[in-house]
Amino acid sequence: MAETNKEVDPRLLEILVCPLTKATLRYDRARQELVSVEAGLAYPVRDGIPIMLVDEARRLDDAEKARYAQP
Repeated sequence: MAETNKEVDPRLLEILVCPLTKATLRYDRARQELVSVEAGLAYPVRDGIPIMLVDEARRLDDAEKARYAQP
């Protein structure tokens, strides 16, 4: 199944938190990921649906953590 870049509903983005830390998430539209800086994880968004499973998340490297931590 091909992945498309459907947008995540902004109302959903307001209420979603990291399942591991309960911290707020940053939406990276370019990578189609929801990023938890505190957990160091990026959760994939597939067809506009956030996949909020720790096992599906990608680990952030130190450079990414620093980039996302900036306002």
